[in-house]
Amino acid sequence: MLEYCIRTATADDLDGARTVMLDAVYRDFGTGYVPRWHADIIDPERFYLAPPRHTLLVAVDERDGTVAATAALDGRGLEHPPNPRRLAERYPSGETAQLRRVCVRPEHRRHGLARRMVAELVAFAKADGGYRSVCLHTSPTSPGAEALWRSLGKLVCDERAEEPGGGQGILHFEIPLV
Repeated sequence: MLEYCIRTATADDLDGARTVMLDAVYRDFGTGYVPRWHADIIDPERFYLAPPRHTLLVAVDERDGTVAATAALDGRGLEHPPNPRRLAERYPSGETAQLRRVCVRPEHRRHGLARRMVAELVAFAKADGGYRSVCLHTSPTSPGAEALWRSLGKLVCDERAEEPGGGQGILHFEIPLV
């Protein structure tokens, strides 16, 4: 059985975390690195470690010390554009904990890492006391993502069906802050 240590990332984890996240945008999303969307991947310290209301978790494979998965939370709400206006109004910055970069290397999937890391992020948001909601968006092409998020939260917008021309084709979820 594989053993993992899930913990808050340190500066020593950032290269491994960056690799996991970049691999995901190339392999799972098919977009590759897009600076306006992925600046946080290149500089996770500035986006997740420095701000007090943000965090980056890593799951470290205890066999070899490599980063197997990442999950982040920040207080940046949704922006319009590119997100639908109604979602940007529903999830404003400062009041919204947005889950980001929940990425698991393929060989480490199906071990409950994403679910465990999301639970820790939701606990972090709740302990903060200033967030009123937790949201995230995902691509329906990301392996296993839609099923995971449907099991953990509520679909609030399927751009494919609800936005003119299918929007960006993104799925938006809210996770209960309990």
